[in-house]
Formats: sequence, C-alpha cells, structure tokens
Amino acid sequence: MRTRATVTTVSALAAVALTGAIAVPVATATSDRGQGGSTAAVATADDPVTHEENHRVPEGAAWTQHYFPSSDGSDVELHADVLLPEGLGKGAQVPVILSAGSYFGHSGEIFDEEHPHTGPSDRFGDLVEGLDLFDRGYALVLVDTRGYGGSTGCIDFAGPGEQADVAAAIDWAADQSWSTGSVGMYGKSYDAVTGLIGNNLDQDALKAVVAQEPIWDMYDRIRSNGIPRQEGIIAPNTYNTIATLPQLPDDDERYLKNSRYEETHPECVAANTANSLIANPGTGYWKDRDLAAHAAGTDTPLFVTQGFLEWNTRPEGMAEYLTNHEGPQRGWLGPWDHVRGNDTNPDGPLKMGREGWFEEVGAFYDEHLKGVEPTTEYPAFAIQDSTGAWRGEDTWPVVDRTAKVRLGNGSYTDEGGTEEGGDPAEASFFAWSAPVRQDTRVVGTPKVALNARGTGNVLVELHDVAPDGTAVPFAEQAATVTDGRLSIDLESTDWTLAEGHRLAVEIGSVQTGSWVDTPSGQVITVRDARLDLSLDDPAGDAPTEGGRATWLDTYLAAYTAELAPGRPVFAVPAPRG
Repeated sequence: MRTRATVTTVSALAAVALTGAIAVPVATATSDRGQGGSTAAVATADDPVTHEENHRVPEGAAWTQHYFPSSDGSDVELHADVLLPEGLGKGAQVPVILSAGSYFGHSGEIFDEEHPHTGPSDRFGDLVEGLDLFDRGYALVLVDTRGYGGSTGCIDFAGPGEQADVAAAIDWAADQSWSTGSVGMYGKSYDAVTGLIGNNLDQDALKAVVAQEPIWDMYDRIRSNGIPRQEGIIAPNTYNTIATLPQLPDDDERYLKNSRYEETHPECVAANTANSLIANPGTGYWKDRDLAAHAAGTDTPLFVTQGFLEWNTRPEGMAEYLTNHEGPQRGWLGPWDHVRGNDTNPDGPLKMGREGWFEEVGAFYDEHLKGVEPTTEYPAFAIQDSTGAWRGEDTWPVVDRTAKVRLGNGSYTDEGGTEEGGDPAEASFFAWSAPVRQDTRVVGTPKVALNARGTGNVLVELHDVAPDGTAVPFAEQAATVTDGRLSIDLESTDWTLAEGHRLAVEIGSVQTGSWVDTPSGQVITVRDARLDLSLDDPAGDAPTEGGRATWLDTYLAAYTAELAPGRPVFAVPAPRG
C-alpha cells in the first residue's frame, strides 16, 4: 500500500522547519517621515502613509491602522491594516476586499522576515497587482484575528471566538465612511477558512467570498475518523509560533502591546495545543468548527478552488459544503496541490494550468460588489480531471449514475507495515473490479461501509489500475476500527478510469502517510464491505480552456506502482446505462 498521504509527510517536514525557525533581530527603525535606509513612516488611523513614505505600502495606496472590538462581548481588541486608493476624495466610497486571519503580522507571516521597518503585510500583493486593485476602485482590509499580529485574545482557530472576529471585521469594514457597505472576502488556506466562516455568518454586508484551498471541516485537519494526523501536531505549533512572533520595534505602542498578549496569558498557546488532542468529532468543540455543516442554507456568492491531490488542506467536506450552500457557486477544481490560482513554477507554467485567475476574480467581485455585469461568460465550475483536460460545468459534482457495489470479505493484520519480517501481503487485501467498458469518471465523495471484527486502524484506498498492472492511488481515508459496522467517507475526487482500466479497492492497515497511528497487532476481519460511487460520463464534457496542472505529473511519477491484478469481484457500471 503506497498512500498518497506520503506527500503530506514531506511537506510536514518543511512546515517543521518553518515553525522551528529562530527569529533574527531586525534593524531598529524610526517612525520619522521619509524613505531613507531603515527609516519609514508608520500609519495611524488619522495619518495615512503612502508608498513614497514607506516602501512596504503598495503603490497607489494609502495605509492606515485601526482598532475595534470583536463582536462577542469580550475584551478582545482587533487590529486592521487598511489600504485605500491613494487620493480618494473626501466623501468618496469604495467597496472592500477583506481578509482575516493569522498571517498579517508586520514582522512576517510565519517567522521574522527581517523587514527593515514596519508596514502592512504583502501576503496578497499578487491580488493588488493582478486586479490593479486600487485603480479598479477597491479598498483592501487585512484584519488580525484574535491572538495574532496587533490583536489581543487567545487563538481560537475557526471557533466561536474567531467567528465573532470575522463578524466584527465584516461589519466594521462595511460601516466605515469610505466604504460603500459592500464587502467581499479573499483568502487562501487559513484566510480561506475565515472566508467560509464569513459565508456561514450570513451577514448582509458580505456580498462575495473567494476561498482558495480551504479546510471545510476543522476536525479533518487534525484527525481522520479518530486517527491523529501529523498536521494535528504541526498546525498548533505553527500557530503558537505565529501568535508569539515578536513584532517590529517601530510599530506603534498599542500594536506592540497587543502583540505581546500571550506573554501575560500563557494559557492561550497551552489551550491551542491541548484542544488539538480532542479525539471525538462529536464534541461541541469540533461541532462548532464543522464549517460544512454550518453552511446549510447560506447564500453568499462563493468562488472556491480545491486540489483533489492536496497534501495540506485536503478535499474532505467540500461536497457537503457545496451541497449545503444555496447561493451562487463558482470553482476551479483539479489535480493540484496547495497553490493559488495565479501561482506559477519558476520556469513559467501556471501550477493549476488555467490562465485568467485575476480576470475571473475581478469580474466576480465587480458583479457582486459593484453590480457590474460580466462581459466574459465563464463556466460556473472549471474542472480539470486526472487526464489533465479541463471542462466547464454548471455545478459539481455532475452525476450521471450512482452505483453501490459489493466488495466482499477479507482480513488483514493491523501491523502498520513496520514489523520486521512482516508480510506486506497480510497488511491489506484488495477487491478488484472487472475492466471498465468505457471511460468512466469517479466524482464526488466515494463511501465505503463494512462490518469489522477486531480493534485497530483501517485505511481504504482506491487505485486506478491499467491493463499492464501499473496503478495509481487517487482517493483514500483512514479510520479507527472496533467491532461493528463502520462507514467511511473518502476524500472527494474527480478521476477518470480509462476504458480497459480496473478499479482496485484496498482495505488494510495504515502503513505509510501522514497518520500517527498505533497499530493494534490484531487481525481485523472484514465482512460485507460495500462501495458507493458517483459516476460521470466524460463523453458529455464541454471543454474549456486550460493546460495540465504541473503537480499532476509530479504526483503520477511519485505514486505509480505495480499491482498484480486479482480476480474481479465487482463491476463498475457504465455511467450511462
């Protein structure tokens, strides 16, 4: 069993290197006006600073800093960096692009970036440049949620406290004299999560959300159906490091005081670490953070991206979130990893493979924040499947047929694949399909149900197996096992089985990947295993523009392996009968 979660292991090591970075002292700066050496102007609420006065301010913008309370009645004070179009006339108003989260500290996103002086974060400098944001007539507001940057309070990743912060940030941005009252949210990863939170709050001022590679249910970041993930160890350490990151000496006194909140409240980082150890997804703690469930009935226009081969924020809970969300939806979905829509490789190709990210995002915001009808007709969903081909769809997933197939019985030893002299063949068993008779796309969220006898762990993995025996895993999920019936939602996928290929379902011990499992050593007996599939016919595709995601070939090279085909025990039906 060669799980694609191994990718997460490699990336986790990189994350450890980041979180273990030692802060390097920065040059002392002053707040005198001017732009010489390490000297730069520092904004206040009433004294805006331009690029000429501080080179960390984007060209064409005027930077101010503001403080306001959260909306939960606590004493949490939030900090915002505001970038308005330079020269915005008195009484003029612009719509607001808001991002809220952990990464906007003045000294750096995750570690000390050795800036010579303070200034607003350039985390979304690509958005500013790609949209020509200020000439286009928008404000950019960057809010530190509680525990980060210039805000007080204890970290509460996607919990009720941070939800209150997002609510306060939306209302504050909408109520400013320079704001039209229309707010859009933008983010990737953490600040994409806060965008989903914004949608879930269902506030009138929030008109649109762009969320790239979010986490749809926060429990899935920490555990897989009870099995701890390495991310569950790394993520709390990462955010504790960010929360305690020293800020720059020339920041204003209020900002510096707020940034040192954790020094007098050590319980904050302790609680953040301890909470990640809560194993039961049914607790109130995790229910508060199940964003997919909380999306039910919401209708804010939503534009998302999701990599189906993600190693970081995986495609778990996405289908549930999109089903529960009732408003307009847009998306770029495909076989990439944790990247932005505009990210490129060093040699030039776009990582997702599709051009026009900022053109489409700009049209989305103009439509919903300004009431400007788009001049280009974009597909609601632009989707790249495992062949590298892009298609346009009105929704996702498009299901031509559902299938419930019996996988039969089997057994395996929950040894984790690590016992010296152990037989890998005993660590899992396979259920094989007959060759598919036509190209058949597996879409949405496959589900496996089984009866188990024994206690331990299980990993279920779907493999696409070519006639020559070369196989690629494309969807997986782990879970703890006890005697009785178990139902598992695998990761969402959009994968095409070519004519003549076979689907192999592997059930067994967690042998590799990012899970921190403790094998039981028991023999786990599986009876009446069944697989639920949603299928789509590629023959009905409406092609749209886009090239092959660069991660797809990296993934295929890393995870293609040889499997000896077994006797077929089920058939994958044709997507159209």
